[in-house]
This record gives sequence, C-alpha cells and structure tokens, in this order.
Amino acid sequence: MEKIGFIGLGVMGRSMAQNLRNAGYPLFVYNRTKEKAEPLLKAGAEWCSTPAETAAKSDIVITMVGYPHDVEEVYFGENGLLGAAKEGTILIDMTTSTPTLAKKIYEAGKARQVKALDAPVSGGDIGAQKGNLTIMAGGDKSVFEEVKPVFHVLGENIVLQGGPGSGQHTKMCNQIAIASNMIGVTESVVYAQKAGLDPEKVLKSISAGAAGSWSMSNLVPRMLAGDYSPGFFIKHFIKDMKIALDEAEKMGLDLPGLALSKKLYEELAAKGEENSGTQALIKYWSK
Repeated sequence: MEKIGFIGLGVMGRSMAQNLRNAGYPLFVYNRTKEKAEPLLKAGAEWCSTPAETAAKSDIVITMVGYPHDVEEVYFGENGLLGAAKEGTILIDMTTSTPTLAKKIYEAGKARQVKALDAPVSGGDIGAQKGNLTIMAGGDKSVFEEVKPVFHVLGENIVLQGGPGSGQHTKMCNQIAIASNMIGVTESVVYAQKAGLDPEKVLKSISAGAAGSWSMSNLVPRMLAGDYSPGFFIKHFIKDMKIALDEAEKMGLDLPGLALSKKLYEELAAKGEENSGTQALIKYWSK
C-alpha cells in the first residue's frame, strides 16, 4: 500500500488520519503540536519532525491545516513539501483554502514532476470520524483516479469538479449555502423558544420536511444541549466566508446573505467565541 503522510491533526485531521491508519496504510504524521499525534503514534504511525521529512518518506501527502498562510508555509516554506517531495509524489491539500493558492501549488508541483490536487471536504467532525465526508476535488483526472482508493477511506461523496482550484471554488459554494442556512436554522430555534414551544418537538416536525438540512439535523441538537464544542470552528468559518466574499468580489457578485452571516459570526468571535463550534451562533440572540 502507498505510504501516506498526513499533516495537520486538528478536529478533522486526526480522525481522517486515524481512518487511514485503520485501513492499513503506513502513516507518517506531522503536526505543530506533537501531543495531538500521540494516539496515532500509539496506533503505529511514525512521527516526522518537518513537512519536508514527511514528504521524503511518503508516496502521498495529505494536508489539513487551518489557514491559507499555513498551507503556504507547509508547501513553500524552508522545510516545506515541495522542496523535498520525490518525483511522482502526490500532494493533496484538503484544507479549505483559496483557489489561487491551489493553482500555485499545482503549477509548482508540475515544474518538479510532483502531482497536486486540491480536495477540500465537508461533513465536519462527525463526517471525519465516520469516514463519510464529501470530497470536492480539483486537478488532473488521472491523479484523481489514482488516489480514489484513499479518498474512499475518508469519504463517500467524491467528485472531481474540474481543473486546479475547482475543488476550492466548490467548497466556497458549500460554505455560502451553509452561511445563510445557519442564520435561518438558528432564527427558527429562537422563534420556537420565544413562542413557548418545545424546540425538540419542533425539530422533529420541521427537519423531516422542506426545511430540513444537515445543519438542522446535526447542529440544532447541539444548540439545545448547550454543546458548543467545535465540529467546525467559528474562526475557520469566518476565514472561509472571507475567501468566498473575496472571490465573489473578483467576479462582480454581491452576496448579501453571506456578508450578513460573516458579520454575525465576527461579532461572536469578538466576544470570545472564535474557538466555539458554528452552532454557537444561537448565542447571538442571548446577548
């Protein structure tokens, strides 16, 4: 089996890496904080001290880090992937990042005979744990087909959207849809509470109809339980919304729903909720 390097062992990455290890892949891991790698090391993964070392030991390297500047550092930094990857290595960035950076990585890899895909995901911590993430890929079809067995360990809905950057553009579509939906879902819960209804009974009725959504089924129960632990950090959602608004501006698009959602989440972040999950949006109404 291919030797897989995995960089970024946060809320999503650690479960994704664990699923690959459980599937039998030899796994080489790097994370800025080594403590987060301990469960994987106990399961037989090998620690690498830099992204470069990870690349040197791997046939495929998957990155799942926080922000575009983290991606830039991991790929192009002094001890980055591109400087150490062997010819024929496949680099897969599953971070939600910018289409522009995805294209830059693709072109830099091509110049070094290294293959690259952008393949951001959707499904949150639950999808990462269950291995049923949605994977939105951009890059060469031949490379996509080559790594499909690996993708099938991590997800179920796996689609090649087009050339380099297409995966990131598709993830922006995903985040745009979620952004306005989260406002509607949360306002619905607040309305039910103010009307004296039992929100759990309301959820049972409306989640099965036209109002149903992933956010309603998976995040409203967390809201009602007062569980604001991050399946997806508010700070990362704000980052994604900013990328989407920047890309929309380049295309001459006005996206008022996305802009409003970003504003509400930024207000929460300013009050110390940046490390809460996106379901903490309900706290906006308890101010």
